[in-house]
Amino acid sequence: MTTLTLIGKPDCHLCDVAHGVVDHVLADLPDRVASNVDVVEASIADDPALYELWWEKIPVVLIDGQLHAHWRVGADRLRDALLDAAAVKR
Repeated sequence: MTTLTLIGKPDCHLCDVAHGVVDHVLADLPDRVASNVDVVEASIADDPALYELWWEKIPVVLIDGQLHAHWRVGADRLRDALLDAAAVKR
């Protein structure tokens, strides 16, 4: 299982855009890959530790706990990263 963590906050336009990119990429992945991606959403508004780490970089995407992107999430790069993560876990 690959964990994709999307860190943002309410009323954040870039966070909404990032969420849309994540949804689009997951919808386009092969079922065998998409079904093994667990999407976790977290808000810096709810977690002081996340706020301290990421407040000036949201939205943030982590893949298996490692920074993948912040501010802007590219669909092609995210797709490639999720396919790579799935290949490693086979």
